[in-house]
Amino acid sequence: MPEYSPKQLDELTSKIQLFAKELGFQQIGISNIDLKEHEQHLNDWLAAGLHGEMDYMSRHGSMRSHPEELVDGTIRVISVRMDYLPPELTPPQDVLRNRNKAYISRYALGRDYHKLIRKRLQQLAKKIEQSIGVFGYRAFTDSAPILEKALAEKANLGWMGKHTNLINKKAGSWFFLGEIFTDLPLPVTEHSAENHCGNCTACIDICPTQAIIAPFKVDAKRCISYLTIELHGSIPVEFRADMGNRIYGCDDCQLVCPWNRFAKNTSEQDFFSRHQLDSADLIDLFNWDEDTFLQNTKGSAIRRIGYQRWLRNIAVALGNAPFSDAIISALQSRRNTADDLVKEHIDWALTRQSSRA
Repeated sequence: MPEYSPKQLDELTSKIQLFAKELGFQQIGISNIDLKEHEQHLNDWLAAGLHGEMDYMSRHGSMRSHPEELVDGTIRVISVRMDYLPPELTPPQDVLRNRNKAYISRYALGRDYHKLIRKRLQQLAKKIEQSIGVFGYRAFTDSAPILEKALAEKANLGWMGKHTNLINKKAGSWFFLGEIFTDLPLPVTEHSAENHCGNCTACIDICPTQAIIAPFKVDAKRCISYLTIELHGSIPVEFRADMGNRIYGCDDCQLVCPWNRFAKNTSEQDFFSRHQLDSADLIDLFNWDEDTFLQNTKGSAIRRIGYQRWLRNIAVALGNAPFSDAIISALQSRRNTADDLVKEHIDWALTRQSSRA
């Protein structure tokens, strides 16, 4: 690798900032790779079993907290953020209040962010390469054993909120993160993102299943995002009623965060809501056959849970909806053809509906 003077590295950093904005990133920052403090927090969290069935969180040994073990030669990480909150057709709180509607986490309403952001990161790296020549790098977005929120915090993109999401003082928390691991000795961004949560406990208080068991500590096994997305088997009965109409993910802790009054809607059309998923009727979604599910979730993060878990989640939401003959009919129409997992949740929902008749 050629030697760079401090002036050349400063000029390159300014170019990277410009390239990133041209590619649609709202902010970038550069950090070193020292994650000792975060490594201890991760190890304590894993030791307490708070990751549930997410075994991938404990795989790869120390690689998650040692970027140089994941990509040999890494000495810096370029972290980026991109706003994803789509222009709303229906306000999220209105959807949550209408138990006949399906609530889907705002990040999943449009196309899957993984491909879009990784492609933009590759383009960013190519622009850097065109400027200085070949260098060592690898681009990621929620796609490898990486403590991306910790790296983003070190890069001054925000601070870790009590709900463990990253919060930016000027942009709230409705954004995706991505990283470029590199061997370039870039100057690190000055860290000034102090924690501004103060005495606020809004996210802790609002959590439907009390998954935020202490500030900065989430029990994934209680989290609705985990229950609806990560969990493969039966949803524990004790959490079903509290899930309400949330069928994919949960945004409550973000919706209530006062810093999100500064959040901005995305201009990326790929993140805009598709198929009216921002306020779809539960029965309509439950009536999708598997081909319709696969077609309507093509290129979407939702597809990762598969058709059976999709039905499982909606069955729970239908059980939580106000009594309706139409809901009873929809549940019964699927019962005889459902697999054991879905049938169990349909039966629970039918019992809930019958109790309100």
